[in-house]
Amino acid sequence: MGRRILNDALRAIVNAERRGKATVELKPISTVMSSFLKIMKDHGYVRDFQVYDPHRVGRITVQLQGRVNDCKALTYRQDIKAKDIEAYRLRTLPTRQWGYVVITTPDGILDHEEAIKRNVGGQVLGFFH
Repeated sequence: MGRRILNDALRAIVNAERRGKATVELKPISTVMSSFLKIMKDHGYVRDFQVYDPHRVGRITVQLQGRVNDCKALTYRQDIKAKDIEAYRLRTLPTRQWGYVVITTPDGILDHEEAIKRNVGGQVLGFFH
C-alpha cells in the first residue's frame, strides 16, 4: 500500500504541473513521500512543501515551480548495487544533463549522485526529471 501512495502523489504532482497549477495537495502521506519531496526541493524541482498533521492521515501542500516534466515511483522496489547506479540512470533518464533517480539506502533516502559519492546501493524508489 505504501508504494501506491507514493506513486499516486507523484502522478498528482505531474498532472498539476501539466495543468499549470501553483499548488497541489497530497493525501494520504508517508515519511517516504516527504523524503522524496525534500530531494525534489533540494534540486529545485518544487518550490516548497508543508506537512500538516503527520500523525493522523495528514496532508502535504506542495508549491510547484513548473520544472517537473515526469515523475514516477516504481511499484516494485528494484535492488541496485552501487556500481550499477550510473548504468541504471543512463537507462532510465532521458538525458545526462538533468533528472535524478531516488534510492533508499542504509544511509537514508538519497539521490543517485549522493549514493555514488557514498558508495552505497539500495532499492530504487523512483525518478524525476
